[in-house]
Amino acid sequence: QVQLVESGGGSVQPGGSLRLSCAASGFIFSRYWMYWVRQAPGKGLEWVSAISRGGAISQYSDSVKGRFTISRDNLKNTLYLQMNSLNSEDTAVYYCAKDLRSDDRSNAYDYLGQGTQVTVSS
Repeated sequence: QVQLVESGGGSVQPGGSLRLSCAASGFIFSRYWMYWVRQAPGKGLEWVSAISRGGAISQYSDSVKGRFTISRDNLKNTLYLQMNSLNSEDTAVYYCAKDLRSDDRSNAYDYLGQGTQVTVSS
């Protein structure tokens, strides 16, 4: 079955960096667009970033553009999110998500991981 397991979260001071990882299994990772989404306390899910199947195309929300970098290693079936210049508004549970559709982008997710907590505080 599909499994997405995030790791790398933690507590960091404003201006700090973290690198999240998402280990994928149970599907052909290289055939799917992948996403990072987050949920801040008391708020709904927010799309953060997307990456194409081969990694050539990456997109970011305006709130993280220029600070976050999404990447993937299709040989290791792993998705990454490098987060720099973190601020308090980045505090959230971060989830990796798999696109609903293979070989194309639907912008819909059918699986999310369990999430990893990122807390930015001085």
